[in-house]
Amino acid sequence: MAASSPSNSSLQPLSTAENDLQPFFVLHKASHHGKDRTSAGQGKPRKRNKLSLRSPQSANNPEGSSAEECDPHLCQKTQIEAFDIVWAKIESTIKDVLRDLNASVFNNIQQWVMECFNTTRLVGEPSIAEATRSFPVLNNTTPLKVYSALVITRNIEFVDDIMTFEELGLFLKSHGCHVAMLSSMEFSLKNGIAGCLKALLREFLGSSFDPSDIQTLASWYREQDNYNKPLVLMINDLERCCGSVLTEFILMLSEWVVKVPIILIFGVATTVDAPRNIFPSHALECLCPSMFMLVTPAERMDAIVEAVFIKHCTTFNIGHKVAQLLRNYFINQDGTITSFIRALKVACLLHFSTEPLSLIQGRVIVEDEVRNSGLSPETMLKYLEELPSYARNEEVDQTKKSMAEGLSELLTVQKLWSTVVLCLYEAGKYSGVRLLDLFCEALNQVLYPSRDSVCSKRDEKDHGLSSTNDPCQQYSIMQSGGSICQIVRKVRDLPSGKLDQLIESWEELTVDISEIHEKLKILQSSVRCKDGKSSRRNSKDISKRGVSKGSIHNDKDSRMSNLHAIAFLDDLVRNYLRPIEGIPFHEIFCFKNVEKLQLVLIGDPRRRIQVDLLEFHNILHCSCCNKSGKALLPSMHDSSIMYSLAQEHGDLINLHDWFQSFRTIVLQHTNKRKQKPKQTPLPKKRKDMSGSEDQNDASIQARFCRGVTELQITGLVRMPSKRRPDFVQRIAFGI
Repeated sequence: MAASSPSNSSLQPLSTAENDLQPFFVLHKASHHGKDRTSAGQGKPRKRNKLSLRSPQSANNPEGSSAEECDPHLCQKTQIEAFDIVWAKIESTIKDVLRDLNASVFNNIQQWVMECFNTTRLVGEPSIAEATRSFPVLNNTTPLKVYSALVITRNIEFVDDIMTFEELGLFLKSHGCHVAMLSSMEFSLKNGIAGCLKALLREFLGSSFDPSDIQTLASWYREQDNYNKPLVLMINDLERCCGSVLTEFILMLSEWVVKVPIILIFGVATTVDAPRNIFPSHALECLCPSMFMLVTPAERMDAIVEAVFIKHCTTFNIGHKVAQLLRNYFINQDGTITSFIRALKVACLLHFSTEPLSLIQGRVIVEDEVRNSGLSPETMLKYLEELPSYARNEEVDQTKKSMAEGLSELLTVQKLWSTVVLCLYEAGKYSGVRLLDLFCEALNQVLYPSRDSVCSKRDEKDHGLSSTNDPCQQYSIMQSGGSICQIVRKVRDLPSGKLDQLIESWEELTVDISEIHEKLKILQSSVRCKDGKSSRRNSKDISKRGVSKGSIHNDKDSRMSNLHAIAFLDDLVRNYLRPIEGIPFHEIFCFKNVEKLQLVLIGDPRRRIQVDLLEFHNILHCSCCNKSGKALLPSMHDSSIMYSLAQEHGDLINLHDWFQSFRTIVLQHTNKRKQKPKQTPLPKKRKDMSGSEDQNDASIQARFCRGVTELQITGLVRMPSKRRPDFVQRIAFGI
């Protein structure tokens, strides 16, 4: 009895964890643990704290500490909590970045809306009697044009436009506008003009009216004291609307523009000429268009990469191959930010589900939000002591201290890497280099030059072994190729004015990094010295020798300044551009399993179906299938039995043989329990038995037909043809 108490205490967290189902949990457990769960559940369950509220002193409790470290469900739950914290931070950062990118355009649209509204009110406010009439106000001063804005989104798909227009609607509502947003489905030929009016009233009034009439909207706008606010109608995708229905809607709005001064905002994904391709000439005459341009998807992507991966809003990072996969997924899939964010979330989830030590990142974010401080070795040591995979004993104290220092050094190296990438990107803006391309190249560990190889190349050049006359070729950064080489070549050809602006921007980026900032000061002093000499020499040359000599000297001095800038970049790349995959303990923060991510994003559904059908016991974990191994049993699923039997056939499967084999497996358990009769049964009972056998065969045939249909739907077999009605064809072979 005394020996049973520790076992019950070790199973105590298991019963609590199984009551709270989370992802990555086993769907079905074996039945032999039932009694242990019942006995453990009778005790008082120990309360588990959240990840963000867990105290360091909790690890000092010797009772139940081994159960925490060995309980996989508790580890998985803690990893999921850490993922929720990290992804919430990443998602909020992305939303803030997109909101900041659209802020200037939203302000311009809001100012334009107020100008259009004030211009419309110059006509005069209609009286209550005029506003409640069932026909529009018609006089010579009535403006017949409807103010409309064309917001050029430049997106291939309208998925990103939905989120952008939702933000625009909230922005206009916060500035005192009545905002309604209709989709292109409301302007379909099926709905007609009546469907448009019903949707319009539902957006503005909060309820639909039958029959729908614009007079209802005019009365609401005048009687409810809403006349002091502009009415804004947003249509997020102009190209998808039915042209005839939208034309009739615009003509109606132009007649009621005095009573209902609706201002239209269209989302245009292609070009400014899209309205001319949709509306006839008499509808275009009723519009007074203005154009607003949003940032391109590539610019949004660069801003997201800078905030998430370069400036590191969290400690989560990705490897070189994963970055290339996400880049290709963004460019080749549909070019939308939504798909990239979804793929990034999958990568983050896979990292936290496969790396046990990744839960440190959740504690890091909580610590930064509370104290707003970096990671010291003492802080990292405290986090390591709380990990379930580390036991608290004196033998591993020195190991954990060295590991804490290594993790702290990793974050320091990453900060230096980020500063170098930002300096390169600032120079790359003059040559049109995208940050996403530069980010993928900066993560490539193969292109990272070692100091020994660079020094040997410089020694060869010093001894005259180099055959080139270009002084820029002595730097290894010019020989790497790719985006970095393109940036350096542009810096070599920059004029002195732009070079000074670039150095000033570098000074702002490196002000917090003393190691790089000191080298930048040396560069600034050398450039200013060259500029001072060139200015004095220029004044002497103009007074004595003429302009041509002075221009030659100025060109030499300017070229020397550019060479100093290239030397500065070369030093940064050699010493500080160290990819995260080459740093110890990077597995905790960096996800680099590109095969698993590619399988999730692109997928191989047919192979996954085959594996699930043949290895279903790994998912169900039932006792009968685990004991039987690969033997087929009647308790298995019909589709699994049939697909396992199909492996014995070639390209074609005979339906009769397939059914007989399936029938043998299904009736296997029944035949074992059937006993041989001692006496000859009566004819009446024999008739009853034959009827039950026919009924049993009919149910087996129905199950067989359903199984064939399921395999045909999943794309594993092809149904019989008229030419060979007794055979089905296998489509998928191998796994």
